[in-house]
Amino acid sequence: MTSEERRCGYVAIVGRPNVGKSTLLNHLLGQKISITSRKPQTTRHRVVGIKTEASHQIIFVDTPGLHKGAEKAINRYMNRAATTAIRDVDVVVFVGDRPAWTEEDAMVREQISQGGLPCILVVNKVDLLEDKSSLLPHLQFLAAKADFAAILPASALRQHNVDELEKELLAFLPVSQFLFPEEQITDRSQRFLAAEIVREKIMRQLGEEIPYSIAVEIEEFALDGEVLHISALILVERKGQKLILVGEGGARLRSIGTDARRDMELLFDSKAVSYTHLRAHETGRHISYAVFCLTKGGGG
Repeated sequence: MTSEERRCGYVAIVGRPNVGKSTLLNHLLGQKISITSRKPQTTRHRVVGIKTEASHQIIFVDTPGLHKGAEKAINRYMNRAATTAIRDVDVVVFVGDRPAWTEEDAMVREQISQGGLPCILVVNKVDLLEDKSSLLPHLQFLAAKADFAAILPASALRQHNVDELEKELLAFLPVSQFLFPEEQITDRSQRFLAAEIVREKIMRQLGEEIPYSIAVEIEEFALDGEVLHISALILVERKGQKLILVGEGGARLRSIGTDARRDMELLFDSKAVSYTHLRAHETGRHISYAVFCLTKGGGG
């Protein structure tokens, strides 16, 4: 196949919060680059994932969940990031959640229709349906809501119909040379991905105890011979939040670090060998540190 016969294009993955957009992206790529948790609005930024095959390259844009009542600045920012993504792609994947249609779903549909782009509706998490007979009437109900290019019942977590979605998308990709190197899977830096992994583990372990305003910065990301040193800086707003994060005797922070290192091992093709440093330090913003040491290449 010549480069002229190849197809390459952008696909936005949009939907209301907590419908499984990031999980879908990770399974489409076959690798985790976008963090997930049960807490809505875990995704704050547009994250680009790149899937390259011999015949095509699909550039997926994972977006924060579109939602109503965006009073806070961070919520307005996330809505703006999602709506901007819809305008800059070739096709949209609209992710819904089982037999449900909410005001936020209607808002997402309206944003998509304003862009005039082809849209594939994915009804996610159908594996969780107790009454399977309710699915067909719901799909018929959704078909009347908009002129969707296709409607696919799916389970991103179980990878049901994920391959079928990719096949549907190919019809909307323009003939084009690849825009990214074939080995590249995201436009985000490794530092960004490491920070997101730590933030995901905090969200997963602490849920409602820690607010969205928590932030993670990577102070050190350095390869020293075969050892990759990663220093993660966790910022919280109040001393009480810091105490929750650290836990009794530092137990919670160590647990977060252990879970984060497992994902880093897979993402960076490394083997975690030890903590080089673990401590809590207070400044005006109550900062906690967790430092990881990984050895490259999966060696011991």
